[in-house]
Amino acid sequence: TKNDFRRKWDKDEYEKLAQKRLTEEREKKDGKPSPPVKRELLRHRDYKVDLESKLGKTIVITKTTPQAEMDQRNLGMSMRVERSSLDQVKKRFEVNKKKMEEKQKEYDFEERMKELREEEEKAKAYKKEKQKEKKRKADDDLNFEEDDEMAAVMGFSGFGSSKKGH
Repeated sequence: TKNDFRRKWDKDEYEKLAQKRLTEEREKKDGKPSPPVKRELLRHRDYKVDLESKLGKTIVITKTTPQAEMDQRNLGMSMRVERSSLDQVKKRFEVNKKKMEEKQKEYDFEERMKELREEEEKAKAYKKEKQKEKKRKADDDLNFEEDDEMAAVMGFSGFGSSKKGH
């Protein structure tokens, strides 16, 4: 039809090209099938991923940006994980247990020091407040004595009101 602008593929021609390419590849290898590629199993990272530094930022993904599965394949890794043996699991548990104990000791020491500092600061603040309170009371007592003297000089006994009987 005239309005059909889609490209038509000649399947027979492309099939012939594919067969030709396959026969050329076989001839190059002398008819021997190529051995399967031995890929390395997936392994743990030996570094920590820094996610906090990129938080809230926009990143442009380019062709060179690593993209998980394809990049790992290109690096020669299969997408299979090595099965751990019982000994490996036990060793891993021991290592994790030691890490937890070290963190616990470190945490206890640091936490205790922090608590002691806070208690000392509270004690200092409490003492300062008491001293300020004592000063205020002493100042107030002096002021009351001066006020009483002033009242006597002026001819009345105090600044407070008193009830008068009628």
